[in-house]
Amino acid sequence: MLDQATIEKIADELVEAGRTRTPVPRLTARFPEMTVEDSYQVQNLWRKRSEENGRRLVGRKIGLTSKAMQYATGISEPDYGIIFDDMVLDNGCTVQWDQYTHPRIEVELAFVLNKDIDGPNANIFDVLNATEYVVPALEILDSRIEMEGRTIVDTISDNAAMGAMVIGGNPVRPADVDLRWISAILYKNQTVEETGVAAGVLNHPAAGVYWLANKISAHGDGLKAGEIILAGSFTRPMWVYAGDTVVADYGRLGTVTCRFE
Repeated sequence: MLDQATIEKIADELVEAGRTRTPVPRLTARFPEMTVEDSYQVQNLWRKRSEENGRRLVGRKIGLTSKAMQYATGISEPDYGIIFDDMVLDNGCTVQWDQYTHPRIEVELAFVLNKDIDGPNANIFDVLNATEYVVPALEILDSRIEMEGRTIVDTISDNAAMGAMVIGGNPVRPADVDLRWISAILYKNQTVEETGVAAGVLNHPAAGVYWLANKISAHGDGLKAGEIILAGSFTRPMWVYAGDTVVADYGRLGTVTCRFE
């Protein structure tokens, strides 16, 4: 366990790393005694610092919910992070590549809530009942901590690697489609790089949402009406570079696209 002064020091380092685009050295190399609880304390303090700087919370992200992502990262448990208003981008946007560090793309579904969801006993029916609609999304992963050798502790401290998200396609109500069978084809520069099916996320993409509601209830927190919940990727992360165009084709749910320059 880390003392409060060290947690505050790390949170301030991460705020500065986000500003300068210079990742800090891996936390678990510097603080081998650091725990998962410590890392969520760092994330919460980073969130507080960000809100003090004028950023507004609009949702949450869930990460590492699929075997594809767990195999890709070597991390075997889900995590979560914060989505601020300046992280939500429009479909078809142009993204400044150097605004992010080591950017990668993931294919996800976003749940937009019209009711609160509170744990610790939330279930899939609570999520479906509280969801106004589900919409295709891309997540842009960022890194404020050096990537080599990262563990779950580093990733959680780094806001679960959340950089930004792009929302697009056709919103659907959860009762109007079998969410498990939503699939996507991910293209980079007209070449298929990844494919996936939403059931890869804990067997149902809504499962990550109630997992999150139950997880944060231990800290007196809950999911709120109006929030956007990124349910987790069902493809491996795809590296992107300046000049790349990304398209995710969700079939009847439409497409999400962005370009990096």
